[in-house]
Amino acid sequence: MSKNTKLFKKLVIASVAMFAFAFALVPLYNVFCDITGLNGKPSLARAEVSTAVDLNRQVGVGFLTHVQNGAPFEVTVDQARVTVKPGEMNQVTFSAHNLSNESRTMQAVPSISPGLAAQYMHKVECFCFTQQILQPGEKVSLILLFYIDTEITPNIEELTLSYTVFDIVTDN
Repeated sequence: MSKNTKLFKKLVIASVAMFAFAFALVPLYNVFCDITGLNGKPSLARAEVSTAVDLNRQVGVGFLTHVQNGAPFEVTVDQARVTVKPGEMNQVTFSAHNLSNESRTMQAVPSISPGLAAQYMHKVECFCFTQQILQPGEKVSLILLFYIDTEITPNIEELTLSYTVFDIVTDN
């Protein structure tokens, strides 16, 4: 067997191994995030209304908004931080403004920090559930109705809900 044939086989094996590794990265990343609690992906399912409240605890909840580069929106929260009791229903209002001179569709994608707290955040109503169509220059109020699960671990005293807003291109 010539040196070129051996080298070719090694290169093919290395290429296949690199492709397999790249293909496996997303599932491996998801497993890593689930184990470590990083990349707090909250559920996008509509939660049931809370019926029990833990009057003996309080949890601080902060809110952040970030607009994707180039997206023609301004999104702000009316109250950047609230203190809530686990199980208590809470409402926070966000404002969105279409800065462009054409109709645009925005989608808000939530994340929670610390990541382990994501399982305790329950959204009953959220503008992140659906895409929002804003007319040129339109300003709208967006509602978040949520509660923190009464089973939240005692070591989580504060969490942050962050929304990244994207400009969605739709076919008309």
